Amino acid sequence: MPEITNEVGHPPPPLTAVAGASRDEVLSPNLFKKYELGRLLGCGAFAKVYHARDLRTGQSVAIKSISKQRILRGNLAAHVKREIVIMRKLRHPHIVRLHEVLATKTKIYFVMEYAKGGELFAKIAKSRFSEDLSRKYFQQLISAVEYCHSHGVFHRDLKPENLLLDENWELKVTDFGLSAVTDQIRPDGLLHTVCGTPAYVAPEILAKKGYDGAKVDVWSCGIILYVLNAGYLPFNDTNLMAMYRKIYKGEFRCPKWTSPELKRFLTRVLDPNPDTRITVHEILNDPWFKKGYKEIKQPVEREFEFKESGEEARYLNAFDLISYSSGADLSGLFSNSGDRVSWEMFVSAASPERIIKRIEGLAEEEGMRVAKKGMRVRLHGQNWNYVVMVEINRLTEQLVVVEVKRSGLGRDLWKEKLKPRLDDLVHGPHPDAAGGCR
Repeated sequence: MPEITNEVGHPPPPLTAVAGASRDEVLSPNLFKKYELGRLLGCGAFAKVYHARDLRTGQSVAIKSISKQRILRGNLAAHVKREIVIMRKLRHPHIVRLHEVLATKTKIYFVMEYAKGGELFAKIAKSRFSEDLSRKYFQQLISAVEYCHSHGVFHRDLKPENLLLDENWELKVTDFGLSAVTDQIRPDGLLHTVCGTPAYVAPEILAKKGYDGAKVDVWSCGIILYVLNAGYLPFNDTNLMAMYRKIYKGEFRCPKWTSPELKRFLTRVLDPNPDTRITVHEILNDPWFKKGYKEIKQPVEREFEFKESGEEARYLNAFDLISYSSGADLSGLFSNSGDRVSWEMFVSAASPERIIKRIEGLAEEEGMRVAKKGMRVRLHGQNWNYVVMVEINRLTEQLVVVEVKRSGLGRDLWKEKLKPRLDDLVHGPHPDAAGGCR
């Protein structure tokens, strides 16, 4: 994309200290002897993002440094845990990848994919995009959003500042700190937490009556598309309440260069009534959207294949420890009834050998076929009409984490036949207890 120049892409010099930073915020230029830190890329109230180089591979990465003290002071621990949980599981070409999480007594570090092109917002600030270029980035955004929704994740804070560009000018969605997962949905089937950025927030959030996370994301995508094409916001006012009134009514005007097809499409995406607003599925089949669209074929996830590992239960790294800490129940990401694979975990003080022996015995009683490799056990039916995969990882010297994945009839077999007979091996709260990732 030659019409846009990029200054962010030049390799930054090594960092020795950050100007104006307090003593506890100054980072060593050599982090954990794994990453050489470069210049500051951006900062917010609770975190700073640096360019860095992986000393093992030479690869550029972005490292988000988060102050634990500020997070606790701002009651945002749940947001950080949720972001780790979500980014750990999402794998899509248009979503920033989280490589690992490191931690010290005072800081948490997200080691992430480096988006060399910087923020999409910076490009829009220079000039509006053509309709074709706007469509291209909107297609990439919807591809990422559809993938998130299919995994039970709703971003809830989509805006140009959270959209990055890689070295090939491809879109990357980032910042899942305000995201919701399906286990946050109340009995009425809706989310109720008020969040998001004012200019991009959907009318139903303003009404404070509960909302569908997928429909809220669609609205934000519509605002982004409008901004890409127009170069300014559809609903804007120096007075916040006046802007909210405009959003609630859904009244906007497209600039004169907008094609009739795009005007029609924007009217459907920015429909203030969530019940009649276009869905992601309908967007994917819309004529304006489909022009030049190349669907991303996700590789089939081979959830139940054995991967190479040692015979002993491996110790979890800082990434896993944060994810498994109290209040970070990961099961919500896989709780959709329509998902192909469902998932849960529990902590046990029993040895891996004892747990595996118990599972093997129960499986034999139920006539299941058993395959074992190291600290993994796979149970399946004669015709593979169900599969249950159990993996054990060591959390501490005394505790292990047992992860269970199941598909097909394996869900019911696990719930009714196996799980109740493992209750005595569960350490602390029962695995059915409500998690804290809310």
